[in-house]
Amino acid sequence: MNDQLLWAYGVVPAKTAPPVRAPGVAGGAVDAVADGELAVLVSPVPREQFDAEPLRSNLNDLVWLERVAREHEAVLDDVLASTTIVPLRLCTIFGDANGSRRMLAREREALSDALARLEGRQEWGVKLLVEGERLAVTPAPAGGEGGAAYLARRREERSARDAARALAAQIVDDADGALRANAVDAVRLPPQNRELSGHAGDMVLNGAYLVDADAAEALRATADELQDRYADYGAQLVVTGPWPPYNFAAGEAPTRQPA
Repeated sequence: MNDQLLWAYGVVPAKTAPPVRAPGVAGGAVDAVADGELAVLVSPVPREQFDAEPLRSNLNDLVWLERVAREHEAVLDDVLASTTIVPLRLCTIFGDANGSRRMLAREREALSDALARLEGRQEWGVKLLVEGERLAVTPAPAGGEGGAAYLARRREERSARDAARALAAQIVDDADGALRANAVDAVRLPPQNRELSGHAGDMVLNGAYLVDADAAEALRATADELQDRYADYGAQLVVTGPWPPYNFAAGEAPTRQPA
């Protein structure tokens, strides 16, 4: 039995598969396995760590998992700088090169469509954090039902907590709508746990936005405008990216492939 497996990072057009400078997971050199117009980027990993049983155990080791995730992301960041990529989930592993080619053949249409859709585009993340206590006591931005009259009426109808929750939803809808105006697609992700994210304040929006590369600055400018608009609530908009487009990729392979 071969003592190595192939860890996969993502799918790229075969004609633009770049040389990857970053070392792969477990230090392996990254190479492209092509099938027709598509190629999957892979690197060898030791079976003794990455076969099904040891992998299951290693995934419970947070230090090991963080190291592997960083190595995986380093390769994607390297590739993302020079070509379009459909990223594959962490721990997508093939038994050999033929296994990766079979995946390309099986998912060819979906992967080709995803590459065409992602070409020239970037994924950016925007997190909106506010101070919950200030939501309950600060008047809403002026303007009709969104203003102080609205908040006063809501306070009369229900508790301050309920009013703050309604105001937070209004802020999220406004911010997300403004950010989406710069994007070709967007998704709202679950808010991150405060302890895990390290952010102060309440995360009321955790959005991912797929934007044309030349629209990234407009997205940032919109985030700055929103931060000013909601400064009275201790608003903090955190913009990160560009990221591998996990939230907009289609045709991903299952996490583990047969040999």
